[in-house]
Amino acid sequence: MQSDLSRDDVLEIAAAFAGIYLIWGTTYLAIAIAIQTLPPFVSGAARFLLAGALMYAWLRRRTSAPMAGVSLRAAAWAGVLLSGIGNGFVIWSQQGIPSGIAALMVAAVPVVVLLLDWAFFSKRVPGRAALTGTAIAVAGVVTIVLHTRTLAGAVEPLHVAALLAAVIGWSVGTLLQQRHAKKETVLSFTCAQMLFGGVFQLALSFADGEWRDFILADVSAASLAALAYLIVFGSIVGLNCYLYLLTRVATAKVTTYALVNPVVALILGAIVLGERITSLAVVAALLVLGGVALVLFERARPAAAVQRDAPNVGLHSRTDP
Repeated sequence: MQSDLSRDDVLEIAAAFAGIYLIWGTTYLAIAIAIQTLPPFVSGAARFLLAGALMYAWLRRRTSAPMAGVSLRAAAWAGVLLSGIGNGFVIWSQQGIPSGIAALMVAAVPVVVLLLDWAFFSKRVPGRAALTGTAIAVAGVVTIVLHTRTLAGAVEPLHVAALLAAVIGWSVGTLLQQRHAKKETVLSFTCAQMLFGGVFQLALSFADGEWRDFILADVSAASLAALAYLIVFGSIVGLNCYLYLLTRVATAKVTTYALVNPVVALILGAIVLGERITSLAVVAALLVLGGVALVLFERARPAAAVQRDAPNVGLHSRTDP
């Protein structure tokens, strides 16, 4: 943090960090409450379509051409991968996987981004610490996958597969968004990708047959409140805190949210939903978070900055979860 920051600047930065640490950490709990009476893809579609529409209205008040300079084709792909697959499959998987365990799996995104960037994008070879962190984090993920029943009780393999697909989709989307979203158009790009992701989740809701038995009157007030929270705080407030920090603080520091969010999700899941935190879950958490920490902080290398445009996972533009 720069030494010439004023007291107000310090307070604003602290508030923004609190936003991404706490708000994005609570989104997994909010998702779990929302899907108690809302179909998963229906809730995800509503979240991103409404958040995108509100954000577009705000951008439209600032300029007559809010999408000028934005590649809609790239935004569409990013939307499908981030808000669509990355967030949508996390929501769907939480029908059978506790929110805390889902957050731990998503915490591995920086590691997957590093590997994909190395293999298909920048071709930059990771340093020794990053490779060590990758191996540790992968061991944590493998522990979760192989012991899902011990950690979460009876779990359908399809839910685990969906969560892994979400992590891969979010990681590819992060790299794609980093390549195409320019600093001066990042808000517009994010708005577009949320709208495209919302449309994609809406299509998934029809493909999954969620509308056949859906009755709006059966949706609880708690689920609607959770959905409203995800729209306003998870997608809009959290995203703006994230983007603000990227303009004031080193990216490596901002990406520390990836280490804090799972801890918040695990604690809230245990307190509010009665989810179990076993000794095995603690071991898995230490492996994943320890490995991710090595990847993020290794010499403060630019490789860690690939998380800049990711969640709530979510994007956020987590996108955020």
